[in-house]
Amino acid sequence: MATYELYYWPTIQGRGEFVRLALEEAGVAYVDIARGPDDGADAMSALMEGEANARPPFALPFLKLHEVCIGQTANILLYFGEHHGLAPRDTAGRLWTHQLQLTIADFVAEVHEAHHPIAMSLYYEDQKREAKRRARGFRETRAPKFLNYFERVLERNPDGPKHLVGNEVTYADLSLFQIVAGMRYAFPRLMRRLKKTLPLTFALHDAVARRDRIAAYLASDRRIRFNRDGIFRHYPELDEPAPTRRAAQKKPPAAKAKRPGKSAKR
Repeated sequence: MATYELYYWPTIQGRGEFVRLALEEAGVAYVDIARGPDDGADAMSALMEGEANARPPFALPFLKLHEVCIGQTANILLYFGEHHGLAPRDTAGRLWTHQLQLTIADFVAEVHEAHHPIAMSLYYEDQKREAKRRARGFRETRAPKFLNYFERVLERNPDGPKHLVGNEVTYADLSLFQIVAGMRYAFPRLMRRLKKTLPLTFALHDAVARRDRIAAYLASDRRIRFNRDGIFRHYPELDEPAPTRRAAQKKPPAAKAKRPGKSAKR
């Protein structure tokens, strides 16, 4: 089987991680170009900006096989899932899986905007005040809305709640695993609160993590660790406030024992 070439940044998970998880689960040969001995900058530039490529990708990640170069994460997974058993065989099932992946892409964009609400060109410190406001809305409204949606999809899957689509793992399951893992890193207190309302989503995350190839990948140095350069970033000030101990309720002073009254005269 031919070797895939994955083009993405070498030091972050980012959107490329959704593709890496699919490559690892499928057990196909691939090269993470930018993480090799040569950083792949020349090849990357040639594909994106070279005049010889009539169909240049707009941005990373993109996946190359022979002369075919596919850009956009959801588009890559649409192709890859069909060719490597990570999507249903029927058209309706493939489109439904793709639709879920596009929804995940929307969620990923909002995760990033929680810490970069003004501009990607600015440092987090340059928009910290605005990020606090944006993150509050994200925690209170947007994140629960997305995560509850996926919980509902799992509940309504006619083939059972272990997968988003059908009764076998798809790239959508792998991507939801990554969403939960990233959110637990970036917003640990929020996710601890939401966990009790998302039993199926967390169960899917744990099941994916136990899959043989995924477990081996997560334990390897191929899995880049979460950090503050990626999409999922942990800034404690953007997470929910730390729970405070409730002030011990003051006990009412014990009632003074009444002196026994004088015996009534009989």
